[in-house]
Amino acid sequence: MSNTNNEFELRGLNHVAVVCKDMARTVAFYTTVLGMKLLKTIDLPGGTGQHFFFDAGNGQCFAFFWFPEAKERQPGVSNPRANLDPHEIFKDPTAITSSHGSMNHFAFDVAPEKIAEYRQKLLDRGIAVSPIMHHDTSPMQAADTVTDSVWVSSIYFQDPDGIVLEFAAWQRKFSAEKGDRTDHKPATPADIERYRHAGQEFAREMQKRAS
Repeated sequence: MSNTNNEFELRGLNHVAVVCKDMARTVAFYTTVLGMKLLKTIDLPGGTGQHFFFDAGNGQCFAFFWFPEAKERQPGVSNPRANLDPHEIFKDPTAITSSHGSMNHFAFDVAPEKIAEYRQKLLDRGIAVSPIMHHDTSPMQAADTVTDSVWVSSIYFQDPDGIVLEFAAWQRKFSAEKGDRTDHKPATPADIERYRHAGQEFAREMQKRAS
């Protein structure tokens, strides 16, 4: 995919850095469960903590800090309270929220033909995983199978610190003909009540459908 930025020649993701509670537990999860290679470990100066880098593929890294003085995570503040699972979202739209400035979730790119296999691998390793979500351009933004309007297929799960991870498989390029848009008006704090009302109505509608 070519660079569309006329100001900076950004070459993709270098690394994302998040904070863990137990570096040994984190290393075990990312190397053993996800099979990622540990590329570099750093003991920060002055007893500040540690900084470890894992290979996320194609020269990109997923990095972790461990700080001895870090605060406990707060589900729903630090990161979402639940996987980005449609069953949870439809029951409670706030389950996927996290605070301003937080990292809500991290998506690893995978091949479309691998996503079902990878979901089963995670389940076999005792990891709770969402159903495969085929994100499309319909009003519900989800399809049961891959159709022409599906732009990405995803599964969601959590690491030992509650970080929501995603395996995401692009299904096609973005296209106005397929219903992809860039004309939604960006929301501001003035829109909060309108969105809250829409969320409450949505939750009520989902409850009706489920009953």
